[in-house]
Amino acid sequence: MLTNPSQVILRNQDCLNQHKVLVLNHEADLLPKALLDVATSVDALALDYHHHLQLAPQAGPRLHCYFGHTLPQQDPQPEAQYDSVIIYFPKAKNLAPYLFNLAANYLKPTGQLLVVGENKGGIKSLVKLLPDYFSTGIKLDNARHCLLFASQLVGVAPPLKLSDWLSQYQLATPQGEITICNLVGVFSEKRLDLGTELLLSHLPTFSGRVLDFGCGAGVIAAALLKAQPSLALECVDINAMALASCELTLAANGMTAKVYPSDGLAQTTGQFNGIISNPPFHDGLASTTSIAQRFVIDSAKQLKHNGIWQIVANRHLPYSDIIAAQFGQLQVPADNNKYKLYYFQQA
Repeated sequence: MLTNPSQVILRNQDCLNQHKVLVLNHEADLLPKALLDVATSVDALALDYHHHLQLAPQAGPRLHCYFGHTLPQQDPQPEAQYDSVIIYFPKAKNLAPYLFNLAANYLKPTGQLLVVGENKGGIKSLVKLLPDYFSTGIKLDNARHCLLFASQLVGVAPPLKLSDWLSQYQLATPQGEITICNLVGVFSEKRLDLGTELLLSHLPTFSGRVLDFGCGAGVIAAALLKAQPSLALECVDINAMALASCELTLAANGMTAKVYPSDGLAQTTGQFNGIISNPPFHDGLASTTSIAQRFVIDSAKQLKHNGIWQIVANRHLPYSDIIAAQFGQLQVPADNNKYKLYYFQQA
């Protein structure tokens, strides 16, 4: 089943005939494989690890699948350039200019850029957002509550440098001041949000191997290591820009941790002495508890004897029942008008 944006691309696939195609920020479907009916080859770069895992089993000689904030070789060689690049307009609008810069670095001169997105997701502002090294965006299609625009590479884009897309700032936490490195597309308020502040204000004493689930830009990880530097910390997230941000944050604070992608806890191994999280509850434009509920179920299985589990969550979300069902008991050591802190120590 193709998503609505993918269906719009497919109905316009003739403009990709015999093209070498790069698909950026693709969704959780098999559109890149379907394009092989007309394209010479398709490379697909997912910024969402779940989306990558959906497509990766379909890889073959003409379809290559990657996960990350750029292709493995950042400086493209002439033979790696593309006739067309397709961008799925990102849910985080400030990520769009980064994707345009990325696309331009991989397109052949006068190469074709296609940008698709849902009407409610910001795609209507595309013409204003396109940099001057692309021609004015022309609307190709309007269907399935989506818009498809076409443009052409008409100038030379600046080389892609992560430092150009990074904001760095000092953040005061209960554990002291830390440096945060935040890439575009990653949630950041340049101050502690109320949920993370509640979590860090009641930070338990961990030991051994600890997992930071949904690490984001690394705020919890850096604060935790500042207070407890001997921990063997592992940081997982599903978002490529978040993982890169977390790595940069840890480096900026002189800290080390294992940072890697995981769809939920599926790519983690073994058991942990501690698990901590301000779990994500958004999937694209919709609010959902399914991510956090699956996290609760899986983390209950991976918590060691005497292990500590602590998360913070919006108080209106129904976590209490699922936590009690998995752990057998429930403690709420602190809360405020928006968030609750949930704590469990394995007997």
